[in-house]
Amino acid sequence: MAFCNKIGTLLRQSISANGTLHGQTAMNNAIRYMSTKLFIGGLSFGTDDQSLRDAFCSFGDVVEARVITDRDTGRSRGFGFVNFSTDESANSALSAMDGQELNGRNIRVSHANERPPRSNFGNPGGFRGGYGNGSNDGY
Repeated sequence: MAFCNKIGTLLRQSISANGTLHGQTAMNNAIRYMSTKLFIGGLSFGTDDQSLRDAFCSFGDVVEARVITDRDTGRSRGFGFVNFSTDESANSALSAMDGQELNGRNIRVSHANERPPRSNFGNPGGFRGGYGNGSNDGY
């Protein structure tokens, strides 16, 4: 709810400053400027949470730095997220680090997009209906 309130406030400020809201671009920019979570892509498999934090801590207070790993193998999936305490820190990190080298790889930095909540409605077991033996033979 607080997230929605903040979006509304930013949109109202954008509209009042410009007189009108100029299409999707103004709304996207308003949302983008309030984002403190960055997506970091192209990470080397040797990058861990601490080295990711160390690479970004010079831009401000890093609340969380997390490299996403495969749940089966535990190996890095080559991307992660860095969450800053302020919008300004996130924006300066994005500007400075996008395209830079980290542990031998050029990384891509962008604002993270919120994933919509997952729903298992219609698929209660998660895999092929969750009932039976997983085959399509009716059992």
